Amino acid sequence: MVLYYTSNLVDPPVTIYMGKDKYENDDLIKYGFPEDIWFHVDKLSSAHVYVRLQPGQTWDDIPPEVVDDCAQLVKANSIEGNKKNGITVIYTPWDNLKKTPGMETGQVTFFNHKKVRRVFVEKRVNEIVNRLNKTKVERFPDLLQEKVQREKIDRLKARKSEFEEKERARQLAEEKRKAEKEINDLFDPSMMKSNWRDTEVEDINAAEEDFM
Repeated sequence: MVLYYTSNLVDPPVTIYMGKDKYENDDLIKYGFPEDIWFHVDKLSSAHVYVRLQPGQTWDDIPPEVVDDCAQLVKANSIEGNKKNGITVIYTPWDNLKKTPGMETGQVTFFNHKKVRRVFVEKRVNEIVNRLNKTKVERFPDLLQEKVQREKIDRLKARKSEFEEKERARQLAEEKRKAEKEINDLFDPSMMKSNWRDTEVEDINAAEEDFM
């Protein structure tokens, strides 16, 4: 079971979700989306909380209000962290999460430890936690199928983008070919007209009229 929340302080609202237990946490690590951002209490056991951004967005696009919502939610779902003040919550993009052989279920590390940000949480803010809990929905998603569908959409978008790029290149090449043809035609001897007279001009006045 996956728990879904809505952060409605921003427009459009943002989806936040987390696994019910460590086994689902492993599935969420495995089947995340590129725009998912993972949150966890630093150095303490806690829920794995994710925020799902819009496709193409990065963690630089997370509004501060959403960061606060995720930090409060992950603190509230940490047995130790919920009791303490002055904790640190860490967050990182989903694709920076790393599972290595021998790791316990639900345990995770990072590919790049420098790609981890921290937010200080002074204390639990019940107003935030209660607001989020009112939006909570329990679901049993087929995470594998969702991942397959998402990858299919990404492949279609990539093919469309590749086709559009090739079409732009073809159009540019065609425009270049036409421009070069116009220049060549401009200097084509067969297309040029000469003002040279093959015969001698007897009447200079009549000749000058040709240029008037």
